Amino acid sequence: MLKRSLTLNQEDYRKLISGESYGAGAAALRFFLAAAAAGYSIIIRLRNFLYSTGLSRTHRANVPVISVGNITAGGTGKTPLVVWLYSKITENLKLKTKNYKCAILTRGYKATKNLKLKTQNYLDEPAILAESCPDAKVIINPDRVAAAVEAVDRFGAKVLIMDDGFQHRRLFRDLDIVTIDATLPFGYGKCLPAGLLREPLSALTRADAVVITRCDQTDEKELARLEEKLRQVNPNMIIARSIHKPVCAKSSDGKEIGIEELRDKNIFAFCGIGNPGAFLETIKGLGAELVGSKIYDDHYHYTDNDIADIHKQAKNLEADLILTTQKDRFSTQYAIRSTQYETPFAYLAIELIFTAGEDEITQLIEKTLAGKIVSRES
Repeated sequence: MLKRSLTLNQEDYRKLISGESYGAGAAALRFFLAAAAAGYSIIIRLRNFLYSTGLSRTHRANVPVISVGNITAGGTGKTPLVVWLYSKITENLKLKTKNYKCAILTRGYKATKNLKLKTQNYLDEPAILAESCPDAKVIINPDRVAAAVEAVDRFGAKVLIMDDGFQHRRLFRDLDIVTIDATLPFGYGKCLPAGLLREPLSALTRADAVVITRCDQTDEKELARLEEKLRQVNPNMIIARSIHKPVCAKSSDGKEIGIEELRDKNIFAFCGIGNPGAFLETIKGLGAELVGSKIYDDHYHYTDNDIADIHKQAKNLEADLILTTQKDRFSTQYAIRSTQYETPFAYLAIELIFTAGEDEITQLIEKTLAGKIVSRES
């Protein structure tokens, strides 16, 4: 993204595009970002036109493909939805055939192809998917068409879940589900790099369903306005609501810490995710005392020095526990385990819970798979 070329970190970039940064310099930067966004929007619209009219070729897999994606850059909660979707699909497949293999296709940002969890090569979302969906074949390849061929021909997958696939139009999908973060639904209303929209809002006309995430971090009035806006863009898509429910915290030595136990602790938090504010709000919502925090860029590569610095800050603030996200856990676990730290490290485990629309989403999945799975006894 352009923010990197401007040597802005993630927090400064968000302040710039949201208008929080003042002054002539900030105004000049926003002018250039707006000009770049206009060009970006034209390119995206042209690309979508080519695919919609069939001038650009779309490749079909020989099995159903269900995509989970978003229209904004940053964390919208796709990964927990993919985990939920995998569970629903495999449950459906088990009823139809004993050969119920399901594969997850992911770009795997900063990851390596052909990974195994224990080799320490898995990073970020692919690691979560491999751990949370142990029977799934997680295939990491930016070329989703090639990944689909590998999943079907080599591993015999009967259904494909395409993670972060809404903009990847080369691979035909039977169902498009888009996640939208209730705390920042439309990325300041502008396309990259002037805002966080990966596509204009009109792209939602391609979506079959929207799952609004983190609904517990905004009020009912805002949610109603958001749903009305979504219906104006696409009145035919299903709209569901969800939250990211904390399940427990898990320490670096494998100990499980109950949610009730966290209420009595002073917590120092750190993370390198797309929406760090949502993580901090989740911790506050637990009733814990957030004594301090350290925010890094999304997909940040932690060093031993970073972990030592985090521990030093937490200790100075008399924290009882240092808490991070499940995503950051995989980027930090080896550095944490290599040194004996006085203040324990842990990550917050969460799961996606629907508060509205789960039955409609489930029926949509069943309808998509109906008649496309060949029953077999082996």
